[in-house]
Amino acid sequence: MTEPEIIATGPEGELGHKAVLKRVAHQVLDPLARGLLAIGLQADHITAIGFLLSLAAGLEFATGRFRIAAALATGSGLCDILDGQLARVSGRATRFGAFLDSTFDRLGEAAMLLGVACFYTLNLAEMAGNPRRVLANLQNGLEPITWAVIALTAVLALVGSFMVSYSRARAEGLGLECKVGWFERPERMVLLIIAGFAGLGPVMPAALILLVVFSFATAIQRMVHVWKLTRRTGSGSTEA
Repeated sequence: MTEPEIIATGPEGELGHKAVLKRVAHQVLDPLARGLLAIGLQADHITAIGFLLSLAAGLEFATGRFRIAAALATGSGLCDILDGQLARVSGRATRFGAFLDSTFDRLGEAAMLLGVACFYTLNLAEMAGNPRRVLANLQNGLEPITWAVIALTAVLALVGSFMVSYSRARAEGLGLECKVGWFERPERMVLLIIAGFAGLGPVMPAALILLVVFSFATAIQRMVHVWKLTRRTGSGSTEA
């Protein structure tokens, strides 16, 4: 559950594309949100359901059922929109709800990426005791090291996603606004879901590489932004 957000505008007063998409999504889902409220569901309930769907998606990724995992991740993303919508419609947006939502978002994303890493790691371990499978993979151009590299890439994607979130949280903890960076959780989840629906094959490894590159690029972008702010304001250093 998130607190109401102010729609951001660009230098010319135009609505940013993310803000426009959020507003359209809220308008479309408003009747559904009111229906959920009518049957007694609250924003925190939807937050919890979305988190459970993320955990289930992580498990499906780990077992190699990528398309089922992508469907579950899509449901989790829908819940992530709906919980904030419920909070707004009911007028019960709270700081704890926003905290719970952000915490479950981080854990859910971690579960999915760890699930992907687990799938490739388990396959590598299985090949260690199954020479026939190694030969079959070699015939398809997949050497054992490939599976290890993909698993490591998934872990790096997880580290990058946490760096994107932490860099903003740390900056705001120091009293600095840090809303720069275009590759945030919605973009990461969309990319992971698309790769999941593509099934087993080259799409997931390519998506993981993009996740690593763009996540770390966004984290660096925020670091540079904070560096510029502190130089401009003459802020002193503060250790963690």
